[in-house]
Amino acid sequence: MIDDAAAASARAREGLQRLRAEVGKAVVGQDAAVTGVLIGLLCRGHVLVEGVPGTAKTLLVRALAAASGLHTTRIQFTADLMPGDVTGSLIYDAGTSRFEFREGPVFTNLLLADEINRTPPKTQSALLEAMEERQVSVDGTPRPLPDPFCVIATQNPVEFEGTYPLPEAQLDRFVVKVAMPLPDRDTEVRVLAAHAAGFDPRDLAGAGIGPVASAADLAAAHAAVQAVRVDPVILAYIVELARATRAAPAVALGVSPRGATALLATARAWAWLSGRDFVTPDDVQALARPTFRHRIALRPEAELEGGTVERVLESVLASVPAPR
Repeated sequence: MIDDAAAASARAREGLQRLRAEVGKAVVGQDAAVTGVLIGLLCRGHVLVEGVPGTAKTLLVRALAAASGLHTTRIQFTADLMPGDVTGSLIYDAGTSRFEFREGPVFTNLLLADEINRTPPKTQSALLEAMEERQVSVDGTPRPLPDPFCVIATQNPVEFEGTYPLPEAQLDRFVVKVAMPLPDRDTEVRVLAAHAAGFDPRDLAGAGIGPVASAADLAAAHAAVQAVRVDPVILAYIVELARATRAAPAVALGVSPRGATALLATARAWAWLSGRDFVTPDDVQALARPTFRHRIALRPEAELEGGTVERVLESVLASVPAPR
């Protein structure tokens, strides 16, 4: 039985590696972001992607959907978007004289919430139940969402006019926040060379990107991740890191218990992707920044003095002793 489980885990890992490589054909030079999104899928969580326009945020989601065979929908979040435009609503059917529920775009496997911070909090909050409970309640009736279900939301870190900060309750529902920086010179040359050779980001099938994994492969990978062993000293280390963020002088809001469980999940996923069936302190440290960075709010005076969340996390990781 142990050998069968190990073989199944190895097959699932090979499938995820193929998926990562297939997405990398379209999204060049953003390996960290691709891996971050895959970790979100392995944890059955949601991912916040931040980057300036033109860094392939939308292309990343489309390529992931094409390579995994999952159904995807896109919502362009705008100032006039209403909650019913996301979740769906009751529509009166004159033929039957009854109200029928019409599903919104949230009923999908991969939901691209494009520029999520451009819609008011009322509409942003329409995703809270879907992200946490994997269901939508309309007129008192809960309706389950497809499995798997993952929200991948994008936002622009430099443009603030006409935007609304995401509520802390919603930020806490994203398992990781990944950055898509501007590429270096050599990577940008590779991107232009691909376009010069005929690559069309609007025609991924024509670019040779097709399904190399399935929902069943993702389910098998998730089951394998859940079997990754975590020593009690690692659990205590994760808790101490989360508690240290709450005690930091510059922090107004530290990492919640949900954030600590998220770091446990992402560290297990990273350990599994790395070919191990146990979590090490290095796994925890590697995933602490993408898992914690969006869950920390600084005090106003700390921001005025030039403090940043990244500096807080560097201090926390340096001050909390790692188990040996």
